[in-house]
Amino acid sequence: MKYVLVTGGVVSGLGKGVTASSIGVVLKACGLRVTSIKIDPYLNTDAGTMSPFEHGEVFVLDDGGEVDLDLGNYERFLDVTLTRDNNITTGKIYQSVLEKERKGDYLGKTVQVVPHITDAIKDWIESVSLIPVDGKEGQADVCVIELGGTVGDIESMPFIEALRQLSFSVGQENFCLIHVSLIPVLGVVGEQKTKPTQHSVRELRALGLTPHFLACRSAQPLLEPTKAKLSQFCHVAAANILNIHDVPNIWHVPLLLRNQNAHHSILKQLNLTSVATVPDLDSWTKMAETFDNLTNHVKIAMVGKYVGLTDSYLSVVKALLHACIACSLKPEIEWIAASDLEDESEKSTPEAHAAAWKILKSAECILIPGGFGDRGVSGMVLAAKYARENKIPYLGICLGMQIAVIEFARAVLGLERANSTEFDAQTPDPVVIFMPEGSRTHMGSTMRLGSRRTHLQNQDSLTSKLYGDASYVDERHRHRYEVNPEIAQVLEEAGLRLVGKDDTGKRVEVIEFNNHPFYVGVQFHPEFKSRPTRPSPLFLGKVYIGCEEASSNPFKQLRQSSSSLLHRSLYILCI
Repeated sequence: MKYVLVTGGVVSGLGKGVTASSIGVVLKACGLRVTSIKIDPYLNTDAGTMSPFEHGEVFVLDDGGEVDLDLGNYERFLDVTLTRDNNITTGKIYQSVLEKERKGDYLGKTVQVVPHITDAIKDWIESVSLIPVDGKEGQADVCVIELGGTVGDIESMPFIEALRQLSFSVGQENFCLIHVSLIPVLGVVGEQKTKPTQHSVRELRALGLTPHFLACRSAQPLLEPTKAKLSQFCHVAAANILNIHDVPNIWHVPLLLRNQNAHHSILKQLNLTSVATVPDLDSWTKMAETFDNLTNHVKIAMVGKYVGLTDSYLSVVKALLHACIACSLKPEIEWIAASDLEDESEKSTPEAHAAAWKILKSAECILIPGGFGDRGVSGMVLAAKYARENKIPYLGICLGMQIAVIEFARAVLGLERANSTEFDAQTPDPVVIFMPEGSRTHMGSTMRLGSRRTHLQNQDSLTSKLYGDASYVDERHRHRYEVNPEIAQVLEEAGLRLVGKDDTGKRVEVIEFNNHPFYVGVQFHPEFKSRPTRPSPLFLGKVYIGCEEASSNPFKQLRQSSSSLLHRSLYILCI
């Protein structure tokens, strides 16, 4: 196994995840099989209990792993299916070591950070790197490892030491270290400053790791004198100083690396030049250039709880982007804090309330993503009501589907106090309830997680058509609450189609509304499986079979009968 380690210095948030993913893309384009591991030094066992405001979205894997959002980048860039073990945390390592200690596996020895914690880290890396993630038999050729945080952080020290030992044990021809650093430009001086990177590399070398490459983040391309200075003081060959400057979209990053012959230098370091091919990045070039040249827009209102940090909905944004690129449209996402739509907001913050409603009413498509807690729920209900009554295309994901059910029960069934027991435990009309198999005492890994099968009850439903007349779909889930099975029949009789259910036939997974161009809610998260070259059917829908015949194609009929407003918004979701 060949290992490529990506570390970061100076500051966090430099884009190590995108850099690691892009390196993987370039190596994969050279004909190599690539897998990825993300190391997060925090003590949490996983990302499942962390606030989206603090850490961004929680990405869910097929096996139910709740992991760092960078693993979403790996899956999207490399088109692989990772496991929960591809995300290593301090909590997982210490938990595994302490379990062994309690079993007596260490034969009475004093358990210490070195060697027991570091050995556990090395063993984890070496065993997980052998797991195939691309659907083929056998292990990958290269494992790209991203070490979270910045060099010098106290919590990452055991990982640095373990990686130092790993680099020594596997040999120089099997280990490549790429250090991502920042090259700032002071506004007054206007000079590219190398001193922060020099200090970062010195810190890394003091810990026993010497970088083979520097991936320098900067606003503008690096100047040759800057490269020469970095090479001289960081002990890195000038040819191995890679510049990842700001680009119009992240799909340019693999192209930047290719254009600087990064692949050739990495392959040489890993002694893989004899088995690699010339990198084929035609599809990436096409995507990057297509996005740069887009002129037509589609305006999408994203009504959520965590809009203060857009990374909270990163996969949803990427899924919309994938669909837009395929449709030659540029997404114009308008973020709306759900609480700003509420009636109380009209009194307390009238300007924010008016602005939120102005954005919502000008949108061509409304999307409500997942979330937890009762903050902003009333505003989401109002957004769903507006979309339903004004025939604005609506997609509700997880909480967004539950919101649509609550709104329907109140407005159509006349159940004014209909609610979810998550928001009102004493509601007389619980249309959304806590799942009976859930835990009320533990939060971590107790939700309904991972890939689950949804059976589509109606073959003539929009959802079935979007998935190619499929009778079932396998999508990823993350929820504790569900539509109350006892009220399902009443909802359906009133016009809410329950077109998708789980294996038991009782749990509602997909809803649609009659007499509406596109009003769909799903309990699962389709955004987690969206890929740049294979957009999610619910965000795109171009896998519809038999679209040539207008008489059997609801989307063609909609295009013929709908206004241009609906046409443009449906184009992204349904064509």
